[in-house]
Formats: sequence, C-alpha cells, structure tokens
Amino acid sequence: MASIHRNPKNKHKPRSPFVLLVSSVVLISLFIFYFTSSSSVISSSSRSLTLSPRSVDGKDSLSERYLYWGDRIDCPGKHCDSCEGLGHQESSLRCALEEALYLKRVFVMPSRMCISPIHNKKGILHRSSNGTSEERWAASSCAMDSLYDLDLISETVPVILDNSKTWYKVQSSSMKLGERGAAHVAGVSRADLQRNHFYSNILLINRTASPLSWFMECKDRNNRSAIILPYTFLPTMAARHLREAADKIRRLLGEYDAIHVRRGDKIKTRKDRFGVVRTLHPHLDRDTRPEFIQRRISQWIPPGRTLFIASNERSPGFFSPLATKYKLAYSSNYSIILDSVVKNNYQLFMIERLILFGAKTFVRTFKEDETGLSLTDDPKKNTKMWQIPVYTIDGEES
Repeated sequence: MASIHRNPKNKHKPRSPFVLLVSSVVLISLFIFYFTSSSSVISSSSRSLTLSPRSVDGKDSLSERYLYWGDRIDCPGKHCDSCEGLGHQESSLRCALEEALYLKRVFVMPSRMCISPIHNKKGILHRSSNGTSEERWAASSCAMDSLYDLDLISETVPVILDNSKTWYKVQSSSMKLGERGAAHVAGVSRADLQRNHFYSNILLINRTASPLSWFMECKDRNNRSAIILPYTFLPTMAARHLREAADKIRRLLGEYDAIHVRRGDKIKTRKDRFGVVRTLHPHLDRDTRPEFIQRRISQWIPPGRTLFIASNERSPGFFSPLATKYKLAYSSNYSIILDSVVKNNYQLFMIERLILFGAKTFVRTFKEDETGLSLTDDPKKNTKMWQIPVYTIDGEES
C-alpha cells in the first residue's frame, strides 16, 4: 500500500518576551522624546510672546516728546483774568498746534475752553419778535472735546488733554528725569527749539514761562506763506455731533448761498475829546445793513436763491428787507435739530461755520484774502485808528 506523504503544518513560534519588552521601551522613549520636544517648542513660543507684548495703543507714551503751553488758552498771559472770543482763542490754539507740528511733538491741550460772556447770549439762536433776548447760557467754560474731534486733530497733530492719565504720567516722568525731563522756555523761537539738540532730547517743553498771549508766539502769522495750519483747520475739526447737526441742516437747505454778518462788538463807537463819534471800522455799520448787503451781494448771488445768514446781530427782523429778493434761512429755523446739541454759543457758531463753508457762494464780513468775497472793504485787523463812521455811499452826499 502506497504510503501518503503529508506536508507538515507551519507552526508559529511564540515571540520571545525579551523582544516584546525591548519594543515597548523603544516606543515609549520615542513618545516621551516627541512630547518633550513639542512642549519645549510651545514653551519657547509662549516665552517669546510674553517677552514682547503689544501695547494697547500701539506706542509707549514715554517714547513720545511733548509740548505744553498752559492749562488755559492765553494763560499765562494778559488774558488770564478775561476770556476772549472763539476766533481769538482759535488763533492762539492754532499757533500752539503749529509749533507742535513743527517740532514733531505731542501737544498737551487744555481740557476746557473759557466762554466769553459777551459771546454767549441765547438770543442769537432763539430769535424773538418781542425784543432782544439778553438771556445767557450759564456755562463759563466747556470741555474741549465738546467743541473739537480730538482724534481727527491727532491725524495731523497728535494731542492729549491735560486731564488725561498720559499727561499725569508725563509730568511724573519729567520730574524723575532731571535735566532731561523738562525745559521751561520763554522767548525761544520754534526754529531755535528745533535746531538746538539740547531741546530735542527733552521729554517736555514747557512754554508757560512766556507772558505773551499764545498767538503772539506766531510772529509771522500775517505772512500767509509762513502758516503751517490754515485758518480752516480748526473749523473743520468740529466735534462729531456738531458736524452731524450741520450736515442735517445743509441737507434741508438744499443748494444755498450764505453770508456771515459780523456786527455787535465790531460796530462799537466812542466819542473823542471834541465829542465826535468815531469807530475802528468806519464803513462796517453801513455795509452790514440790509439795503447795502443787497446792493453788494447782487453781483454774486442772483435773486430767488436760498440765503443762509449767520450773524451776531440780535435785533429781531433786522435782515427781513432781504426777503424781497432771497429766501432767508437762519440757524433759529432749525431749533428742532440744534436744541438738543447746542449748549453754548461757541458750539452754535461752529455749526453755523460749517454751514457757511458748505454754501455754493459764501460772502464773509471782512475780506480775508485776495479771492474771497466780503460785505465790506474795511480791514478786519484792528488798526487802532478811530475814524468817523460813514453811512452814505462813497461819493454821494448824505
């Protein structure tokens, strides 16, 4: 009988316990190495982030240099005990901002602006047919940021307020830095401040030692080529809520023309020792009366146009004769917009000024440049020459 040959089955031999132990150790070692390496990288990255944090505002306040002129516009100076009008204070403020821009410094702006009582009567906004209102707004000062958009100003000239935490920090640091902390300057021109390396390294330049009104530091202010910031700079930097109010009124006006009629304090008179009445602007009272205004502006503004009038004249109906030729509009026509916004006459004038700038044709009271239109040819600057007022057309007998 033939024998049957069977192939033997392959039998797997069990792995050695030693081999399994070695493999486990290797795997565990690799895992530990990978984990510790990753942790090291993460830890290193964390330390790197911790050592170089980003500042909230993007810059350290002490890496800047500052310019301080005082805690009130024109003070120190001869106007500490008084308060000038908005235009005068803006001239001074613009002068200080120009110097900060020229020196590449942060300007420390007063946190409040004083309000002249003679320019703060409510009658200008709330016109009444019963007579001239002498009621005044109670405020004798207002917050600077209620007038101006400080963020908007800082896009051209960086500013901080003198009641800010940054200013307190700068003051504290200036005392600790000794000679490099602060320099009190008086009679030093901005050009000298820029050229002298001693001043360039000082944290704070303090101009409060000067007894002059701020605008007097801009000695070339009458030379337009020397002006860094134009006259229109601060008017266009009005606080957002003032700009929004002006925009609403402009939309309601549609296309319009405008005149600014400065009377009030500018037409004051006095008698000389012979009893003759004199004034600093001999033609102003005449040129800002309705019949003369109409004669003057007819060459620029055709009849039938909407005419927005901004004026400090408080006599009710004073400009009514112009209604025979134009559709008259005043800020008082828009009290529904302004009553919740305006808290003093400075805010009102800033809104009116924006409306004036938005007119198709804008006629100022005084001629301020060669191309500008004006109601009178009398110079705006106070000439100190008291002259006899003129009430007739030149060349005609009264």
